[in-house]
Amino acid sequence: MRTISILLLSFSLNFAILAQEKERLSLEHYQDYEWTSSPRLSPDGEQILYSRTWINLVDDKRETDLWIVQSDGTMNRFLLNGSDGRWSPDGSRLAFTRKGEPDGNQIFVKYLGVEGEPTQITKLGESPGGMEWSPDGRYIAFTMHVDTEPALELSGIPKKPKGAKWTEAPRVIDQVDYSQDRVGFLQRGYRQLFIVPSEGGAARQITDGNWNVSSDIDWSNDGQKIYFSSYRMPEAEYARRQSNIYSVDIYTKSIEEITNKEGTESSIRVSPVGDQIAFVGSVWTKNFYHDRKLYVMNTDGSNVRCLSESIDEIPGNPQWSSDASSVYFTIREKGVSNLYVADLSGSTKKVTEGNHMLSVTDLSKQGTAVATWSDYHSPGDIVTVDLATGSINRITDVNGDIFDFIDLGEIEEIWYKSTDGLDIQGWIVKPPGFDPQEKYPLVLRIHGGPHGMYNVGFNYNFQLHAAQDQVVLYTNPRGSTGYGYDFANAIQNSYPGNDYDDLMAGVDEVIRKGYIDENKMYVYGGSGGGVLTSWIVGQTDRFAAASVNYPVTNWFSFVGTTDGAGWYYNFEKYPWEDPSEHLKRSPLMYVGNVKTPTMLMCGENDLRTPISQTEEYYQALKMNKVPTVMIRFNDEFHGTSRKPSNFLRTFGYLNAWFEKYPERKSLKP
Repeated sequence: MRTISILLLSFSLNFAILAQEKERLSLEHYQDYEWTSSPRLSPDGEQILYSRTWINLVDDKRETDLWIVQSDGTMNRFLLNGSDGRWSPDGSRLAFTRKGEPDGNQIFVKYLGVEGEPTQITKLGESPGGMEWSPDGRYIAFTMHVDTEPALELSGIPKKPKGAKWTEAPRVIDQVDYSQDRVGFLQRGYRQLFIVPSEGGAARQITDGNWNVSSDIDWSNDGQKIYFSSYRMPEAEYARRQSNIYSVDIYTKSIEEITNKEGTESSIRVSPVGDQIAFVGSVWTKNFYHDRKLYVMNTDGSNVRCLSESIDEIPGNPQWSSDASSVYFTIREKGVSNLYVADLSGSTKKVTEGNHMLSVTDLSKQGTAVATWSDYHSPGDIVTVDLATGSINRITDVNGDIFDFIDLGEIEEIWYKSTDGLDIQGWIVKPPGFDPQEKYPLVLRIHGGPHGMYNVGFNYNFQLHAAQDQVVLYTNPRGSTGYGYDFANAIQNSYPGNDYDDLMAGVDEVIRKGYIDENKMYVYGGSGGGVLTSWIVGQTDRFAAASVNYPVTNWFSFVGTTDGAGWYYNFEKYPWEDPSEHLKRSPLMYVGNVKTPTMLMCGENDLRTPISQTEEYYQALKMNKVPTVMIRFNDEFHGTSRKPSNFLRTFGYLNAWFEKYPERKSLKP
């Protein structure tokens, strides 16, 4: 026994030495960081095609390549430059997109095992989306924008003189939604459905009219029809959360309406037998958050039934079993994501268990699923799932070259009580070598959405804070998804509201653990997290410093300037009917209370929470002589990290601001 104890002690000492020798995570490591996404199984189940994104700091962008690996994890190798890879039905070819001629993204096809470059099969004027092979491999369907006639033509002006240098023509707008974040001003027109021969040739448009086709499409088993989601109704642009399922005959272009209920239908999947369709649908509600369920129906729209009635969460990415007897789907709940299955009678069961984020994208006839996977200390990798046992096999380790040598912070899950006795889930990230007898700064990080969900997946930012000997708290206050419909809808016409109490109760919970320096607490968040951060500093001065990132600070001016009219519906009345609710819920109205040094960050091109929202709050802080700076990020839409250099700068500015105001001057009595 004594010998075993000595061996254990020796092992522990060696492990401690190894841990001490490991580096801490830094921004330097970010340049080597990679992501995986969109894994697809070959038809025979032997290989996995997936996308791998890496950081090109020279050109300041993220680039994506297609890689291929055997299903047992061997022979993981680079295939080609491109993204959105799709196997042909017989597994002999791959379709993918990348930049081509004459310009922009084009569709390419690569024959496997055949020498030579891939073949560019399209010459499109706009970027394709929603690419899907026909069952016989003859065609590839996709969606693409098609321009319509201008809303208003000039009349009666003189002809432009020869050699004249006129100012660029005005932009004429008549759409309800005329801009989109990360896109800019939208071209006048609609997204339509096309097919192109897989050997190359002319792309044929098979839908038209003043309606958009979603990129979520699927073929009938005989290759005669394509099913798609749209809302082909008068004044469709005014419709809120409405879509139906349609089919179009690729030869005659005749369109049939399959569903017509109030609400949305999406994620269309035709069964292997071809007689049924699985989809995710919602029942229309005036509430800003709406519930969605998994449904199955016959291909003519009859016999609709719900398969996920017993689950109070939103099903994701439905996939039919090979014998068409059941449908698999993922559920995100309580900070984790796992695979479920429902038979056609609506009986559901959980397939996988684990404290991880699992996103299944494809199933094989051999009873295997492929997914992306992440946990506290592992960024996203590719895994396979045995559908019979639920066992998970990790296939890739794309960041092992970094993280095998990094000492990461440990993470503790917590639950605590908030206002009205509501149970709130959160997580504490502790610095490497954490000592509960020491006192640490606390960083409260708030998610956006507001209908989002923090989870157990790896988070680079949180671990950066931990590497700097800061404790991080991240929580899912009311309004977050993953805790049922009532929890997510609890902020209806009340945002910000009691979600503030949920966040402060979490801070108090961590403080009670005894290792937080209450004079060194910081708070920040972006988008919805920016809303709540600006609200927090108007309600309390307990934080030493704050960063309000790409926020909404004035709902009255926001609802008419954001990229879409949907936010009007998150208030009982239009602001011109009664502005009181918009003003009551605006952080700007409480800026007179702010004493906390507050930095603001926003992208110059932000169309989701326009930079005017940041400017309004900045000017108000300046007028009240509150310490503040406004950081305006170039070449950024919503967020401040689309460009790799701006990701680095975002964290660098956070560091600088918290270092400038490291300690709260005095505690509230």
